Amino acid sequence: MGSGWAAGSVRARYLVYFQYLGTDFNGVAAVRGAQRAVGVQNYLEEAAERLKSVVPVKFIISSRTDAGVHALSNAAHLDVQRRSGQPPFSPEVLTQALNTHLRHPAIRVLQAFRVPSDFHARYAATSRTYLYRLATGCPRPDQLPVFERNRCWALRADYLDVAAMREAAQHLLGTHDFSAFQSAGSPSTSSVRTLRRASVSPDPASPFVLPQESRRLRFWTLEFESQSFLYRQVDSVLRLSWGWGRGLGHCGSLGLGSQVRRMTAILVAVGLGTLTPTEVKVILESRDPLGKHQTRVAPAHGLFLKSVLYGGLGDLAAGNPAQQESQDPGGREAPGQPEDLS
Repeated sequence: MGSGWAAGSVRARYLVYFQYLGTDFNGVAAVRGAQRAVGVQNYLEEAAERLKSVVPVKFIISSRTDAGVHALSNAAHLDVQRRSGQPPFSPEVLTQALNTHLRHPAIRVLQAFRVPSDFHARYAATSRTYLYRLATGCPRPDQLPVFERNRCWALRADYLDVAAMREAAQHLLGTHDFSAFQSAGSPSTSSVRTLRRASVSPDPASPFVLPQESRRLRFWTLEFESQSFLYRQVDSVLRLSWGWGRGLGHCGSLGLGSQVRRMTAILVAVGLGTLTPTEVKVILESRDPLGKHQTRVAPAHGLFLKSVLYGGLGDLAAGNPAQQESQDPGGREAPGQPEDLS
């Protein structure tokens, strides 16, 4: 509730799902100050100003994403405190109002729910799923359809050893110390995470690929599910001796990235024959963020946050719009280290 001059006003908390193409943004988090860079959160909070809340609206983002990373469905909670005598917005009105006032076409609010006042979008999440898109058979970046650019990692190689990639992924499943994928000097208090699912599968043919190109270009999806992922870890694919000559494609900027991008990079290395599945197990068990293979990171633009699920809210938040009718949010393990959830 408000205090002082805001006494009598009603505060309502909402869980909001939203999606974005990350190409134009410096990540999802707001960028404060006079920098030219901008985050998705900046636009969401600018739109929320039009709600005329007694207290400025701040989006508490569930899952952080890097610059260039996309989201089919991210989530956040926010409080809207209307003036005395005004009822809370319905979730439908809130969704419509935010979309009406969003000034960037690459962001869309999907759905909103009323949640308890102590609900926290970041700490209450029971599952996060990321997918990474690959394209093989693309010797040059300009051979990728323009509609797929910045939406997948284009590899020069025509072939990936998918069986070996799946074998390697098995070594990552379960509860492990993922220090080997963590940047040196990371502030994370714990690098132990539980990876519930890691899959490698062919994608249906892209509708944006012309028939004469469809035999050459193939698309693949890697999916990873966990309650939380390490956000900033050692760069894991492509920097030193790797490049177009080894079947990789354009790797983009390197910098810090997420655990998912590093796991993807390692699995792609296995698919290209640069690493073996057994070496992936050795890398994981080394817990060494400075090892020679831990300088690899997949480009940001192939990564999508697919879904964030919540347990304990019943039907209220079961409808993650990315998986509206196909998944139960079912709460599982207790939240991990809060500062590392992403």
